[in-house]
Amino acid sequence: MPTVPDVEVMDPVVRERRMIVLFRANAGPLSRYLLRLTHGHKEAAEDLLQETMLRAWRKVEELPVDAESLRRWLFTVARNLMVDAARAKLARPVEVHSEDITWVRAAESPIDGMLNRYVLRDALFRLTPEQRRVLVALYYRDATVAETAAHIGIPEGTVRSRTFYALRGVREILTGDDPV
Repeated sequence: MPTVPDVEVMDPVVRERRMIVLFRANAGPLSRYLLRLTHGHKEAAEDLLQETMLRAWRKVEELPVDAESLRRWLFTVARNLMVDAARAKLARPVEVHSEDITWVRAAESPIDGMLNRYVLRDALFRLTPEQRRVLVALYYRDATVAETAAHIGIPEGTVRSRTFYALRGVREILTGDDPV
């Protein structure tokens, strides 16, 4: 395989001309090859083409002179870059692409907070006094079920059942499923 004579540094003008000729002669076929390797992912193929040409630029003095050997070298480099990219992708967690960002909490304004408090206050007042008392103890005073049962003077099971029905009632009120 013939190579360019061992010259320490190629003249910058000659180097640039060689790279332009190399690119014009090989970019199209190489791009189509990479597009097939990436299963039609144009951006990935373009990235691989760019990296292949960058490697060619770095080694332009050492590249084969004849067109066939040069093309073989470029296609080998491109294929190896594709294999490396595939291995790197397997080593990383799966990337998730989604435009659904509804799970991200928006920053609440003071007005939103005030409205939420009024809506929740209204929902609590629509519960029975017993249910409201249990929810206030558990969620506002941060008491445990045992502490709430002891404070109110009812069994723990009753605290749990009142909590269940109270939360269900609040949910129905807030979602508009409340018949009242």
